Amino acid sequence: MPRRDRFTFAPLEEGEALVEPILGSWEANIGHALARSPIDVCTSRGEDPVVLGNMGVVRVLGVHADRGAVRIREGDLCLVMPFGRLDRFGYAELVYAYDCPGTVGLLAKRSKVNARLLLPVPDSTAYSLSQWASYGRYFTAWDNWRKAFGCWRTQVADDDPANHLVFGWGGGVSFAELTLAKRAGFRVAMAAGSDERVALLREHGITPVDRREFPDLALPGRREGTDRDRYERRRTSVENFLEVIGNLGDGNGVAIFVDNIGEPLYDVTLKALGREGVVTTCGWKAGMRLSHLRGAEAIARHIHVNTHVWRLPESPGIRDFQEAEGWIAPKGSDVVYDFDRVPELADDYANGRIGSYFPMYRVNPL
Repeated sequence: MPRRDRFTFAPLEEGEALVEPILGSWEANIGHALARSPIDVCTSRGEDPVVLGNMGVVRVLGVHADRGAVRIREGDLCLVMPFGRLDRFGYAELVYAYDCPGTVGLLAKRSKVNARLLLPVPDSTAYSLSQWASYGRYFTAWDNWRKAFGCWRTQVADDDPANHLVFGWGGGVSFAELTLAKRAGFRVAMAAGSDERVALLREHGITPVDRREFPDLALPGRREGTDRDRYERRRTSVENFLEVIGNLGDGNGVAIFVDNIGEPLYDVTLKALGREGVVTTCGWKAGMRLSHLRGAEAIARHIHVNTHVWRLPESPGIRDFQEAEGWIAPKGSDVVYDFDRVPELADDYANGRIGSYFPMYRVNPL
């Protein structure tokens, strides 16, 4: 669990900014870090303790840089881009405030960050800071959707998307991707496990598939490995789920399946996927070690897309699209925990007690 403590860091170096976190977005990577799985970030970084939190809105308190190189100013409200080490094309190899050594996250009253990672909130924006604080899910969804849709088009070059189903399970990233799929003309549907989420999906033109109607859909865990009744119940849940998918997709299955869950549902994802279908992921909330029959995937011409974060130079363009098109977290769809309640937030998130797709924590007042 996270621990409240005093933390110090070195003075600002050239190109760094001192920031005051306002709102932070609780991301799956924070949960992974706390669980020390799939990696122990403290051991990986050679540091203990580590300050987590790599998505959120901050206020700039000061910048240590030459005047000509500064594109942000004291008092600016900015989004933090979660890039630690970049590859030669601008994609993340190590993630800021996760597995990148020497980075200080937003779960602190004060923090410091490389100034090039600060993206100003648009002047006179039409949206609230809590809506902007969800940007990480949207930026990630933008990149993953573009790659998945592009791959699908390499095999289905000219058919109308309205004839095809895009389905997703996961959280806020999947929700954001499905809103892009809807914009592109696809039929869209998503699994949801609470009344709040079912209502949100329906409100935004996404067909909700109530996950509670398939209570044994997930692959049994190790402790249930010899429970024959559990496997029989799962078979029933899978059959019922695939029947729903068949109806939604006119018997052709899913064209693009956004699967940000992972191992417990992966075999169901592949069974639901239609010919020439794409399974796409940018996360692994419940298991990252997967297996499939390579021959079967080849014969079905399935394309597997895996992406991570997005490309740093594209960040301003994604932000501007959000502002211009209103592609942003719906107003009032977030839930915010005060800074003193972060341990409670961590526990609620880990145990599935948060109905919102956009859980956040407030560090400092605006």
